[in-house]
Parts: sequence; structure tokens; C-alpha cells
Amino acid sequence: MAPSGGKADWLSRHLRQAIADGRLVVGAKLPPTRVLAAELGVSRGVVTEAYRRLTEDGHVEGRRRGGTTVVAAPLGGSMTPSSYGPAAYGCAVHDPAPNAPSPAPPSAPARRTRPRQTPAPPRPPRQAPLVPPSTSATQHPAPPPAPTPPSHLTHHASPAALFSGTPGPEVFDALRAARTRIDLTPGRPDLTAFPRAAWLRAERAVLAELSADDLGYGDPRGALRLRRAVADWLARSRGIRVGPDEVLIVAGTAQALTLLHPILHADGIDSIAVEDPGSLGTRQHLLNGSLTTPPVPVDEDGVRVDALHATGAPAVLLTPAHQFPTGVVTSGERRRELLHWATTHDGLIIEDDYDAEHRYDRPPVPALRSLLADRVCYLGSVSKLLAPALRIGWMVPPPRYLPALTSAKRFTDLGNAVLPQLVLARLMDTGQLERHLRLLRSRHVRRRDAMIDAVGTHLPGAVVHGAAAGLHLTVTYAQDVPDTELAAAALAHGVKCQPLSWHRQLSGPQGLVLGYAAGSTSAVSEGVETIGRALRELAGSRAGRSSRAGRPSHVE
Repeated sequence: MAPSGGKADWLSRHLRQAIADGRLVVGAKLPPTRVLAAELGVSRGVVTEAYRRLTEDGHVEGRRRGGTTVVAAPLGGSMTPSSYGPAAYGCAVHDPAPNAPSPAPPSAPARRTRPRQTPAPPRPPRQAPLVPPSTSATQHPAPPPAPTPPSHLTHHASPAALFSGTPGPEVFDALRAARTRIDLTPGRPDLTAFPRAAWLRAERAVLAELSADDLGYGDPRGALRLRRAVADWLARSRGIRVGPDEVLIVAGTAQALTLLHPILHADGIDSIAVEDPGSLGTRQHLLNGSLTTPPVPVDEDGVRVDALHATGAPAVLLTPAHQFPTGVVTSGERRRELLHWATTHDGLIIEDDYDAEHRYDRPPVPALRSLLADRVCYLGSVSKLLAPALRIGWMVPPPRYLPALTSAKRFTDLGNAVLPQLVLARLMDTGQLERHLRLLRSRHVRRRDAMIDAVGTHLPGAVVHGAAAGLHLTVTYAQDVPDTELAAAALAHGVKCQPLSWHRQLSGPQGLVLGYAAGSTSAVSEGVETIGRALRELAGSRAGRSSRAGRPSHVE
């Protein structure tokens, strides 16, 4: 029986679950919208909306005379169809139980012997908002200059020094340490909104129940209560059906990547393709693990799979739910192409789900991990939801990697601190975390809208990207001003932000990546106004120099 409200969410969630656990197999046809609506006692519009969401997610595909057909691979591979009543379509009242844990594979994955495969012929590139049409799918940039030594930057570096040269790993520390009146750094959550009272209540409750044994060394995989809570959270919010034994608690995405480095090398993976533009910090983590990072252009549908083929890389790191920094959501067709690449090329997808909870103008998009468990390593954390200082995240790796990752976590730190894990688990189990998320969404929408209005007023002609979700906007502009110069000028005027070029390996438009979550609406508006004034000054100065350079000299 359908609930009284949120019927489209309810139906699309159950259909995703039916696809994930194999009750709806690839090739199965969904019933006509009129038929299913009558069976469930809902309006036809509810079914139509649910089918639309599944089409956008890449789970199903509408075919003119063939109806709506399942095209996503189930978690466990090929399975036999079940009978086709309402329950077969995932419409039973109760959710199915999470998958049972997979049998433990060997302690380390066998090293793959990967035959060199001929890249598939590239498709014609599509015009991308942040990738110039001239960018070739097979283009590889010249090797970047070596990062500036850490001694180049101090916590008191000047704005010009901070944004000069190739950014090294110390650049983020220096930017965080820079004192400014307005911080528009991307990825920074509203730390003033941290639920201190709820955290304290949960901590007191946990301590009251804690046994003496709970204060000893814990499971290196993480506290069972948190792993169970994370598994439930992922099932509700990301469509991922796993048991607690498939979840590994880590100290954020940074540690997850560090744990992966030696395991990937042992599996014959020495190169991980990355989105371009894509996170500089993530790329630095991969390079620190001696993994090369060939760039793959991103267009309006997500990462270009033809370009991914051309790199020859055996793995790719993606942010498909809200691409950083463009904000693009990977389309259903592109998701199918990615899953086909992973299946046919023995490829690995590392899915960084860094801020998928923060969405405002679109329905949730299920994680790639929900579609192809054996080929996707899923990463998530509470850094953008609560606070980076907690250093709590999780990973759901392919089953073949789990024993080696558990061993790596054991020898790294014996597991995360147990008490914060149990407090977080209680916040998840009691619904406090979801209430906190609803509060954040309402704040973020107001601040995002203030930033968009300010861009329209103070940066006329600029283009805003990625407004439907996340904690930041990317803004590109047409003026002939390097974005590093603009970021330095903004910092000199008391506003922190990041140049888009920091996150590129390939050439592309100039722009800034602007975070709006951490500031008030007035601070966000004032920050953009300051950036607009700095851009006009720089553009005018460059135009004046160009005019003087072109003026003929007079000889008397």
C-alpha cells in the first residue's frame, strides 16, 4: 500500500531496490504507467514521475513501442526473473533485508594480468560548458612542472605568492591560514551549525550504555553499530544495499585513498584517470601514492567515456552525483556507458560521493555502487554534513578488496576512535542527522540564491554552473584576466576563493570556485561584490596596458 505522501519517492525507491537485488533483471519491462497506477491505487502521474527519475538515474530506458525497460545491471550479476506482481516491481510494503555479507575472499586480491586493449574509437566531443570544443579526447597535457617546494609558502604567504606557480600540497594549508573577512572557499560547511546540543545528548546516552569492554581496542573495520547505521543510511539515501560487514569506517576520504594506494598497485593498477576539471586535492592524494592521473574531459553529461577509453587507464575516480567543480550530474546514458566500460575493460570506478546529500532543485541520484558492486569502490564521509574535524568517513569497496583494506586499516591506526563512532551512529539511528540535514538545506538554498543574485549584479556576463546541489558554485567569465590573478586580488581585498585553473590539467575557460555554505547571505553577497570590483579593476588595467603598448612612439 502506498504511503499518504511522497508517493513518487516511495515508488522510485522500491523500484531501485528491486533492480539492485535482481528482482527486476536487465531487459525486464516495467508495466504501463496506467496499469501499475491502478494496481497500486495511485495516480498515473506518480508512476510517470517515478519512471522519469529511474530513467535519469540510468536504471531504465523508455523505448517507443517497447515500453520502459530495465537497463541497469543488478548487484549480484545475472539473476532469473521473479513473478511480475506488485511485489516483483519492488512495491511491497516492507523493504527487503540488506544483502548478506559475501564470503571472505583471499586476504589480498590476485594481481591482475591486464592485456592491453585497443581503445574504443572516440565519439565526437559534445560542447561542454567548462571544456573548450578544441579539447581532444586523446589530448594529454605536457607534464606539469614540479610542485613548488613547501618552503615557498608559509602560513603568512602573500596573495600573489599563494596563487603563483603550480599549486603544491601545502597550498590548501596556506589558504586556510590566510586571515580574511569573507571565506568563499569551496567545500567548507557551515561549522556554526554543528549540532552541539544533539551531539552532547547522544554522547551522554552512549556513555551511559557503554560497557567496560567497549573502551578497549575495537574492530579495525569500525564499530559495528556505526557500520550498521551507515549501511541503513546508504540504503535510504543512496540506493546502496549492503550489510555492515561490507562497510569499512575510515578517517575521511583522504585516508580511504591512502589505504587504497598499495592495494591498487598490488592489483596492477598504477594509473587512475580523473575528471577534468576535477579536484586538485584528490589528484594530489593520488600522485602522493605514485599513481598517475590522466585527465578526462567533463561535459554537460559527465565524464566523457570515449576519452576515458583513450587514456587506457584501468581505473577512474569520479564524482558522479555532483561533479566537482562543475556540478554536473552524470546522465543516465553516460552511467550506462561507464558501467559498460567497467564490465568490458575489467575497470575499477572509485566513486567519491563527497556532498551528495546537499541537493535542492533535483531528486536524489542513486550511487553507481548501487548498480555495479563488483566494479565500484564507494567513498563517503560526514565532513560536509557535520564537520571535517570529526575525521569519520566510510568506504564500501568491491568484495575482493575488503580483506586487504581491513588489514591496511589495522596496521595504520587499529581503527577510528570508538566513542565518536558510537555518537554518530546514535545520531543516524534516532533521525537527528536527517533533521540536521533538513536544516542545512534550507540555509544553503538562501545562501546559494544570494550568491546567484550577486553574480548577476556584480559579474554581468558570467556563467554560473552547478547550482542544483552542493556547497559551491563555479563561475566562469569572459574577461581576459587569469583566474589566479583574480583570486589573488580578491584575497588582497579580504575574500578567499579558489581559481578554477587549480583544478585543471587541460586548458579551459577562466573561472572561480566559490563556496556559499559557510557564510551569511550578506557575507556571500559582499564577497561576490568584492570579486566583481577586483575583476573590473584587473580587466581595466590590462586593457590600459594593451592600449599603451599598441600606441606608436613619437620621435622629435
